[in-house]
Amino acid sequence: MEKIKTVHVIGLGAVGATYASLFHQWNPQCIKVILDEERLHRYRQGTLINGINYSFDLVAPKQGDAPAELILVVVKGHHLDKAIETMAPLVDKDTIILSLLNGITSEEDLSKAFGREKVLHGFCVATDAVREGNSVHFTQTGRIVFGDHYAEAKGKGARVKAFFDEAGIPHTYSDNILHEMWWKFMMNVGINQTSAILGAPYGVYSRVEEARELLASACREVLPIAAREGISLSEKDIDEYFRIFATLSPEGKTSMLQDIEAGRKTEVESFSQTVMALGKKHGLPTPVNETLYRMIRVLEARTVKEV
Repeated sequence: MEKIKTVHVIGLGAVGATYASLFHQWNPQCIKVILDEERLHRYRQGTLINGINYSFDLVAPKQGDAPAELILVVVKGHHLDKAIETMAPLVDKDTIILSLLNGITSEEDLSKAFGREKVLHGFCVATDAVREGNSVHFTQTGRIVFGDHYAEAKGKGARVKAFFDEAGIPHTYSDNILHEMWWKFMMNVGINQTSAILGAPYGVYSRVEEARELLASACREVLPIAAREGISLSEKDIDEYFRIFATLSPEGKTSMLQDIEAGRKTEVESFSQTVMALGKKHGLPTPVNETLYRMIRVLEARTVKEV
């Protein structure tokens, strides 16, 4: 099994910058950041992460470039199509692609573009990274949870695990990654959406019972949908979310709240709109998520300046 020696990261938001900085601290030569030409100039002066200016090796891919060994995809859901187009010149038959996007649909989109044999399933959990402009701050790195769900990709996950072990990247290599992804999806449906509407950092959910009740009500609509999709989730999973939130900085903010405050497009399509579509598919009501969807779309109409 040939060792992975380098990693490309596409998406230098809060999560992408956090893990890019960890790779850079281990070995500055192992990490390259993929950007399109439009964004390249914005990052040439470096990226400030926890007060340190990182000068990453920036790459605007073009035909003929050497292929990537491993690509971590850490963009927003509505930027995935553009990311696929941008990274395509770096993908060859041996490239491994690990998606860390929120939601439960990006792996299918990536596999349609590049083939199932290249795509691993994954996500990041328990980070409190905050992006403000071109600056990122975090106190908790969280961990990457991933696995090789597609039969065609079996064995690729073990290679990535070995690379993460060597680089000291916090991670969990799961043999039931689809269950883990639905667990994270249900958490995002609750915490991301309600925090964006309430303007609530993590600490609010420890102090205010009504905030916890609202979050739980959004999550509970996912439970029967997950069951119809063959995924077993329960109230205990919702309780686990509150334990995790209590470990994060009370001032920490979800990605969706950060997006609303910064005037950026949110990932509401990956959360409540997906719940609504799956509810319709299975004949299950989703009134809480329908309400959250409408409220977030209004917030976007009022605040979005950056798509």
